[in-house]
Amino acid sequence: MVAVTMALLGFFAFVIMRVTAPQMITLYTDLSYDDSSAVIKELDRQAIPYEMKNDGAVIMVPKDRVTKLRMKLAESGLPKGGGVGYEIFDKSDTLGSTSFVQNVNHLRALEGELTRTIKSIDRIQAVRVHLVLPERPLFSREKPEPSAAIVVRVRGALEPQQVRAIRHIVASSVNGLKAQRVSIVDETGQLLANGSSDEAGLDGVTGDERRSAYENRMRNQVEAIVSSVVGAGRARVQLSADFDYNKITQTSDKFDPEGRVLRSSQSREESSSTAEARDGQVTVNNELPGNQGQGGANAAKDQSKKSEEINNYEISRVTKTEVTEAGRVNRVSVAVLVDGSYNKNDKGETVYVPRPKEELDRIATLVRSAIGFDQKRGDQVEVVNLKFAEAPSTMPLAEPAGLLGMFQFTKDDLMYFIELGVMLVLGIVVVFMVIRPLVKRVLASEPIKSLTDPMPELAELGAPQSAGGPQQIGSNATAQMIDVAQVQGQVHAQSVHRVGELADRNPNETAAVIRQWLTEPA
Repeated sequence: MVAVTMALLGFFAFVIMRVTAPQMITLYTDLSYDDSSAVIKELDRQAIPYEMKNDGAVIMVPKDRVTKLRMKLAESGLPKGGGVGYEIFDKSDTLGSTSFVQNVNHLRALEGELTRTIKSIDRIQAVRVHLVLPERPLFSREKPEPSAAIVVRVRGALEPQQVRAIRHIVASSVNGLKAQRVSIVDETGQLLANGSSDEAGLDGVTGDERRSAYENRMRNQVEAIVSSVVGAGRARVQLSADFDYNKITQTSDKFDPEGRVLRSSQSREESSSTAEARDGQVTVNNELPGNQGQGGANAAKDQSKKSEEINNYEISRVTKTEVTEAGRVNRVSVAVLVDGSYNKNDKGETVYVPRPKEELDRIATLVRSAIGFDQKRGDQVEVVNLKFAEAPSTMPLAEPAGLLGMFQFTKDDLMYFIELGVMLVLGIVVVFMVIRPLVKRVLASEPIKSLTDPMPELAELGAPQSAGGPQQIGSNATAQMIDVAQVQGQVHAQSVHRVGELADRNPNETAAVIRQWLTEPA
């Protein structure tokens, strides 16, 4: 009885404490040991209950005080996020510090601030940043370039865009640092960024990343438009793109003979004439007597004329320079697998029904329009209807309506209510299955004790009969003995009747009492 009573008290104490205990939710996660120690110290100072999980990385506090605590801790600069930021200069003694100490503190502060910034990115749990900021040597014209090394611990895997974002964040935060000089390594030793930009384009994206991004984008578009027709999860799309990574620069000159334009024109004319006397010539005519007077008048004339014209024309000329960047799409191939429809027959069984050819042709037309189909470059689109191996997905659950939709209970609230319901059921079960039979057994044991020792009842019953005084007893001893015999007979009869009733109601307990009497020594 004592053990059962203690167990029941402990159970009900646990239920009461569990029900009255405040609901605990997460205050901060992924805390370092320094931040966790500082937060716990502040919670102890404010006498706020809390729970720790994952070796202090997760701290949980009552739900109704989360918002206020976060604002209060943010006012105190907690959590710091690991590392030391620019607050290192708040309490430093600048009067006695050297330039070397100041430079080291500046480097530590810069690394700490970058650590906090990078840690705020999704999927990153912890990060370490190492900066190399070399000083320019004396009498040197060349300045060494700074570099950075980053080690991250992630949940899952980082996307290529996130890796490039980290590199550009660090490069933009450090003076003179280039993104190509930033190396990133994860906790497994895998090199995420090696600082080499040989295969990267102007935007830092390699050819494989560009092709993968193009394929993913086109696949999502095709799958979205097909799933809207056949249903969510009832279509599988595979897309392959053939890219040309050759960079071509082409320059061409084109002349148009019909497009002539007169630029300059030049004309020149020359004319000349000469006359010579022939008196000195010896001819037969000069020797004749009749030609003496004509010899002086005969003269020969020489004339010349020259013209020159120069025209300069400009011919139309077109110079065209074409630069084709790497990453041209040569060909796109799309394979679409769609599931059929499922209907119920007369027996209520689910039967697979293939899709008609007209519907598949319409789906193929939608796919061609989505990918920008070009037959000249050899694009291919195949839409095939086959039965999927897995069973069709169930219908999506409707949004909660009524009280759940009105109060907008969260998952934590539902779990809390379920826990209270389970404890209530356990309490009811303990009351009816343990406490009630125990109480009945205790109440039933009292009449059994009275049967085993009937003399007190006889004394109680006989006490009023002897209350008349010693004189009455002495004068009428025979009547008293008769009365006592009657009383004893009534008591015995009443006791026997009661024993019979108890034996009828509790046969097991009666048998146990009789066995105990039999085993007792005489």
